[in-house]
Amino acid sequence: MKKEKTITIGEAAREAGVGVETIRFYERKNLLGTPVKDASGYRRFDQSDLNRIRFIRRAKKLGFSLSEIRELLDLRIGPGRTCEEVRQKATAKMLDIEELIRSLVKINSALHKLASLCTGEGPAGECPFLDALEHDQQPLHQGPEVNQ
Repeated sequence: MKKEKTITIGEAAREAGVGVETIRFYERKNLLGTPVKDASGYRRFDQSDLNRIRFIRRAKKLGFSLSEIRELLDLRIGPGRTCEEVRQKATAKMLDIEELIRSLVKINSALHKLASLCTGEGPAGECPFLDALEHDQQPLHQGPEVNQ
C-alpha cells in the first residue's frame, strides 16, 4: 500500500493560497481535522487537508461565515444529506447578500448626500459633513446602520 505524500504547514499554506496563521486559525476553529505529526512532531498535511482549506477559502470569498462553512462541510460528509440542503444554504446566502447590497446602496446614497454638503473649504471643525454626523441630520436617515 502506497503512503500518501504529506507536506508541511508552510507548503500547505502556499499550495492552498492562504497564510500559515490562517491554517492554524482553521485548526483552532475545528474546520480542519487534527493533522498527522511526523517523528519530529511537525504537523503534516495531505491532499484532503489541502482540498478542505481551499474549500474554506472559496466559501469565505462567497460570503459564507465560518459557522456556515462548518455546516456546508458537514453536509458534504454527512450520511443521507442531499443536494437540496446545499441548495437551500446557497439560496439563503444569496438572499443575505442581496439584502446587504440593498443596504449598501442606501448607505452609498446617504454618503453622497452628506458629501455634497461639504464644500471642501474651511476648518474641519465647521465641516457640514461632520456636523451632519454629530447632529443626525436628514441624509443619514436614508441608510441603515451596518455593523462591522
